[in-house]
Amino acid sequence: MNEAVELARELIRIDSVGGGEAAVAGPLARRLSDAGFAVREHEHAPEQTPGRTGLVARWGTGEPVTLTGHLDTVPLGGQAWRHAPHGAEIDGDRLYGRGSSDMKAGVAALVVAAERHVRRAGPKVALELVFTVGEETGCEGAAAMVAEGLVGRSRGLLVAEPTANRVLLGHKGALWLEATTRGTTAHGSMPHLGDNAIYKLARVIGAVETFDPGVPEHPWLGPSTVNVGTVRGGINVNSVPDLAAATVDLRTVAGQDHGRLRERLRAALGGEATLDVLVDLPAIWTDPDDPFVRALVEAGAGAPGDRPAASYFTDASILAAACGGAPTVICGPGEPEQAHVTDEYCLVHRIEEAVEIYVAALARFA
Repeated sequence: MNEAVELARELIRIDSVGGGEAAVAGPLARRLSDAGFAVREHEHAPEQTPGRTGLVARWGTGEPVTLTGHLDTVPLGGQAWRHAPHGAEIDGDRLYGRGSSDMKAGVAALVVAAERHVRRAGPKVALELVFTVGEETGCEGAAAMVAEGLVGRSRGLLVAEPTANRVLLGHKGALWLEATTRGTTAHGSMPHLGDNAIYKLARVIGAVETFDPGVPEHPWLGPSTVNVGTVRGGINVNSVPDLAAATVDLRTVAGQDHGRLRERLRAALGGEATLDVLVDLPAIWTDPDDPFVRALVEAGAGAPGDRPAASYFTDASILAAACGGAPTVICGPGEPEQAHVTDEYCLVHRIEEAVEIYVAALARFA
């Protein structure tokens, strides 16, 4: 068994569902320190949830290439697993476990590739490895790292999210809002004495349904979209509700201004609701002819093809700007359709393949 697969298995055996990333960061920090990296651990909101530790590791001088992945995983779900979710079982070419594809195999491949890179002969590009917490719930760990100045300018940003080792050039942004309407409560038998917040919210939802984001369709990312995801309001059947709220999921394309979009939606709602920002992550897009893209493709990664964008968002929404607008590529060994599913798996051969791609690409970029 090669070392990247063994490291992936070690990480999968650690339960980091929605927290506890310190147990994952610890062995990674030790390995990278032993390889000569300067390692700094980052505690995210320890007063709220202890044990949420990410890390930044740097090697070499000059502007680095930044390699990134997240250490948290999503909950297991209610359905029974046939393979133990933290057992890291291998069956044929499949490595099973929560986080196998999303994205502990990718993290393991980055670490082993970084170790090999610093040991190889010849010119070597400087490296920065950024391993975050809280990506699955809105990239909070990455945002905190950037706010504290832990991430700097870079020559390129590689995100090892699951792509089956194919190069993806970006993803849509996400602007999640909560629309809240307020009224006056009264007895349900005398509704004329109250002001029904749910009726107001119904009008708001109707306006959201017909809202035009106001930008043309991106040639690769597709259209900017809007969706109402949740609705809540009222406390009992025989009262006029004085509070109601809905969450709105806007997916944006490269170049779309989130502040302007929010103001356009506010105007479309006609003042009936307040809008609070829940998540604000811009879209990511890199030119397919960028040298960083070419280095990965020439190193053996699958070319972007006719579907060159991820369907999910990543920490790149936060990190790319901190890296000075560096070209950003998503490329990792996990299977994209395995993210978040029961009996999640990663193909074993893709893990070592990813290491070889990363090492060859870094050598070319040097």
